Amino acid sequence: MPGLVSYGGRQMDLTSDAIDDVNVLKGKTWNDQSEFDVTKDKAQFRQYEDACDRVKNFYKEQHEKQTMEFNINARVKFKTQKRARMGVWDAMEMLNTLVDESDPDTSVSQIEHLLQTAEAIRRDGKPEWMQVTGLVHDLGKLWCMFGSEGQWDVVGDTFVVGCEFSDKNIYPDTFEANPDSKDPVYSSKNGVYQPGCGLDNVMLSWGHDEYLYLVFKDQSSLPEEGLAMIRYHSFYPWHREGAYSHLTNKKDLKALEAVRAFNPYDLYSKSDEPCDPAKLRPYYDGLIAKFFPPKLDW
Repeated sequence: MPGLVSYGGRQMDLTSDAIDDVNVLKGKTWNDQSEFDVTKDKAQFRQYEDACDRVKNFYKEQHEKQTMEFNINARVKFKTQKRARMGVWDAMEMLNTLVDESDPDTSVSQIEHLLQTAEAIRRDGKPEWMQVTGLVHDLGKLWCMFGSEGQWDVVGDTFVVGCEFSDKNIYPDTFEANPDSKDPVYSSKNGVYQPGCGLDNVMLSWGHDEYLYLVFKDQSSLPEEGLAMIRYHSFYPWHREGAYSHLTNKKDLKALEAVRAFNPYDLYSKSDEPCDPAKLRPYYDGLIAKFFPPKLDW
């Protein structure tokens, strides 16, 4: 009957509220060690050597086409093209039609992955800004609908362009077909950069991380740590393998701490049970309203 709430639904709401109250009392901070993943077999994730041909072919194309010239033009396109305008949840629903060709770990829908990430952060009692960062962190994949030339300029691990391609990248041999690998400047260790110049002065391969960072940096109240989690969460050669450290500076140490604190929730939540968007939406609508305007230019 209209107006009645089922016992099960009400009990779930009460349990959720109780968890939130306990987490506040615990005083968890964003950089506390993740707890939700302690029993997970982490060796089962990012198994690229055993990945299907779809994943391997994706990275081959990405590594061949992500040149310095392309990256400059992609940023010009972002700044000059007409932007779609919508709210965050509408963007999540639009993204739900995408299947990420680069991901060997999951086949769940995009909205389920976003909710899995956010819910894992919430269960560990992390602050609201980090929960909502988990909720929105992959919305940059909307570039597939707005201006991409293919998934190769949207998803997958990111890396530095304009200098030598690191052997810490996934499938490093596939960079041989990239024209920049033959350029005397772009193929040198420092390339067009100065050692210690900092990641703010380095061009990463264009993709959903950089795109979403540019969308949110002027249209959200996320803290610097949240923006770093978004901007660098696919930069595995750096935050997981230690590559490109010769180009970083002291400011990047804080960003590194942030993305490493976020990474377990992005990566290891992919084995969690699917989430129900309808049940979780009221809670996350409240968080979205705290950190984002009703509509954004995408």
